[in-house]
Amino acid sequence: MVQALITLDNNTNRVLNIVKAQFGFKDKAQAIQHIVSEYIDYKNEPELQPDFIKKMQKIKKQKSIKVDSFEKRYASNNF
Repeated sequence: MVQALITLDNNTNRVLNIVKAQFGFKDKAQAIQHIVSEYIDYKNEPELQPDFIKKMQKIKKQKSIKVDSFEKRYASNNF
């Protein structure tokens, strides 16, 4: 395990104390580990988040549109 001496601003210190209290951690190191773990989960697998899954299931149920020519259908005539 790595030990580090860090300097925190007041706001970060308050947030760590809140996380520590909410989850019943013994120290701020556990709070930091929890926050980093949550960040990793959030950034590495956004496609597996519940909101994304619900959105994809909703889109899957929508009726599709057949397009013979994308250019004819979506081209702008403003040129």
